[in-house]
Amino acid sequence: MLCYDHENVSFFYNHSKKNISEQWHTKDVVVVSLGLLVSAFVIFTNILVMLAIFMNRRFHYPIYYLLGNLAAADLFAGISYMYLMFHTGPWTIKLSVQQWFVRQGLVDTSLTASVINLMAIALERHQTIFTMQLHSKMTNHRVVLLIVGIWLIAIVLGLVPSMGWNCLCDVQLCSNMAPLYSRSYLVFWAVLNLLTFTVMVAVYTRIFVYVRHKSRRMSQHTSQVKHKETVVNLMKTVVMILGCFVVCWTPGLVLLLLDGLCKSCKVLTYEKFFLVLAECNSFMNPIIYSYRDNDMRDTFKRLLCFPCVGWQQKDGQSGVRFNTLEQEVLSESDGTSAPAANHRSSTR
Repeated sequence: MLCYDHENVSFFYNHSKKNISEQWHTKDVVVVSLGLLVSAFVIFTNILVMLAIFMNRRFHYPIYYLLGNLAAADLFAGISYMYLMFHTGPWTIKLSVQQWFVRQGLVDTSLTASVINLMAIALERHQTIFTMQLHSKMTNHRVVLLIVGIWLIAIVLGLVPSMGWNCLCDVQLCSNMAPLYSRSYLVFWAVLNLLTFTVMVAVYTRIFVYVRHKSRRMSQHTSQVKHKETVVNLMKTVVMILGCFVVCWTPGLVLLLLDGLCKSCKVLTYEKFFLVLAECNSFMNPIIYSYRDNDMRDTFKRLLCFPCVGWQQKDGQSGVRFNTLEQEVLSESDGTSAPAANHRSSTR
């Protein structure tokens, strides 16, 4: 079997009919500028989340460790995408095959870790609500194992193409969007992410149906108006989480499927813009999962004002606790903002 692993990147791009610009055109400048801007914002917001979780004792609990790991994955995504922006356009032709695999592998690893983290948070919220626990049963040891497992899976999926699942020895199987990747790998990666999305939809839908059912049974303890507000607020948050994921990821995943299944389909026109859109999910996660948390928002303000007023961390025991479903609904209905409300940001 004849392999082309000693060829340069331009050989595979020419075979896949994906042009490499020799000079900077307007589209290249727009894509790179937009990508760098998104990357910088992703890096900033996720560093802010990680600092907040580290510095505030109220966040030293399993659910926040998962949120911190999500921020770490999204931070890595921002760094990886910034690296990609500095190795794209006319710079691509200068890359060796190994450098190209590093460029793509970093992006694949970071985005995969981010998606798996989203699913892990959804499953954790499902387990906490359905077991009606006052505190999560997940120990720090289990959280660490879960985090390690997430990164192992992400790293393996990122390394798979460079380890052999590529088209270096069969250029007829090369993708158009990623000319050194096998089309079958792109189909696999897209289907895997779509399945993960489907699991998230199922989990959050079940949570919503269960909470709505329980809140109806508890409506005798609250006014009808506040009961409806509880259900509507949960509905809005679930739709926001799933809607953001759909908007950011579906176009790119559909494009990958088309590239893998339809060799004659024109998938290169919007390829880079869809990749930027998928990357946007990495800075939406801190907004949805963290900024909606009142304590997190206050911590952000302290961090951003640190040069002016310094960090003031309250002493004493943490006020964070995991509520039962009844307490969640009653707290929401009463309009309170107790520390326990922090955890609704993950179920919404």
